[in-house]
Formats: sequence, C-alpha cells, structure tokens
Amino acid sequence: MNETIQVMLGHRSIRKFKDAPVAKEQLDVIIEAAQHASTSSNMQAFTVIRITDAGLREQLAVLAGNQAYVSQCPEFLVWCADLHRYERAGARALPEGEEPRSTTENFIVATVDAALAAQNAAVAAESLGLGIVYIGGLRNNPRQVSELLRLPQYVYPVFGMCIGVPDQEPLVRPRLPREAILHENGYCEERIDPAIDQYNVTLSDYMSERTNGKAATSWSQAMAAKKDAPRLHMREFLYGQGFRLE
Repeated sequence: MNETIQVMLGHRSIRKFKDAPVAKEQLDVIIEAAQHASTSSNMQAFTVIRITDAGLREQLAVLAGNQAYVSQCPEFLVWCADLHRYERAGARALPEGEEPRSTTENFIVATVDAALAAQNAAVAAESLGLGIVYIGGLRNNPRQVSELLRLPQYVYPVFGMCIGVPDQEPLVRPRLPREAILHENGYCEERIDPAIDQYNVTLSDYMSERTNGKAATSWSQAMAAKKDAPRLHMREFLYGQGFRLE
C-alpha cells in the first residue's frame, strides 16, 4: 500500500466545502494531471470549462437539479467531450471538400477521454488534500447548459466537478465485492446474484449508519429507482450537437 493508492481508496464525494480558495498553483497542477491521462490515438478529445462567474454558477446549479454546492464550492469545472477540435484539426490535412467523420467510435473516444482526464484531476485534487464531487445533473438539461457555455457543434457537457477544501467527513461508500467485477477468461454469470445479495446487505448497513437510521436503501432498491431518471432526451440532444452515431 503506497500513498497514491491510499488516496484512491479513501475517495468520498464531498458536498460541503470550507470558505477557502483553491490556490492557482493547485488548480494548474490538477489540470496538468488531467492532460496526462491516457487518450485514444492522442485525440485528447475533451475540454474543461472553469466557471468563475457567480451568476452563471447559479444558473448551472439550478439546471443540475438545484444542487446548491455547485454555486457554493470554491471551484467548479465542466468536463466536455470535444470532437470540435478534432474536426478542425483533421480538416486541415484532408483534401478540399472532405471532412473528418463524427462516428459512434469517436463519440465513445471523446466521452472516455473526458472521463479519464476528470478522474486524473480528481485523484490529483484529493492528493493535495482537496475534495471533489462529480455533477452528472448537468445532463438533466444539456441543451440549456450548452447554450450558457456556448458549446459549438461536436461538443457536449459530460459532467461537472466541484473542488474545494472538505468541510465534512462522510463515510467511504463500500463497493461491490471484488468477485462481482473481476472475472477471469470470460464473464462469470454465476457470481452475479450472490454478489448482489452480499452487497445489498453491506450497502443497506452503510446507508443506515450514514443517515442515523433514517434510511437503509439496498443497492437493488437504488438501481431500481434509476428507471425514473433515464434522461431519454440525451439522444436527441446529441444529434442536435452534430454527433452522428453511425
């Protein structure tokens, strides 16, 4: 066990931050760490938008589901999958009249690039004693978010990230048993149900402790609840942003 792994295993989502700024030097190294994440074919198909305007923060907080910490945290970053830069760069080297193709594969690459870069940033921030929380709620209203941030075609907001000095000490959320996610030489179906049964008990106990007995939600119950928030608007939105999933 080394210090890097200890930081990673100690990850918790932080939603309450101290009234202390993130130093410029800290933010610079966080972004530099993000840029050194793995990227498919060196596409580097992501863009980070730092939100410093208080009014814009407030609007994004509302669009993300009235999550107040979006407007209150010291730093708020929006991580975007970006094929616009790829289109512009590729067009320079193609014969006149030809354009790069915004395929399903490239859409996946851009989304993965954004996620890998953001996770590098998260680990870097936590190694500096800061805390983070991802804000997937931006995808509740992706069109309005894109308009506010003036995102061009072939760019979409994947999620936001709050960063700051933690002002809370939440418990580390337990994960699925390793047997559920680590298989060998093929998918092992018979491991799944026992792992779910075990994790339902573990997570229910965690939720009960976290809420002082007010809730004991199991993983199965939490996953079943996701049917009520499918974000079916994303397909039409992505098409409107120029992503042709072919």
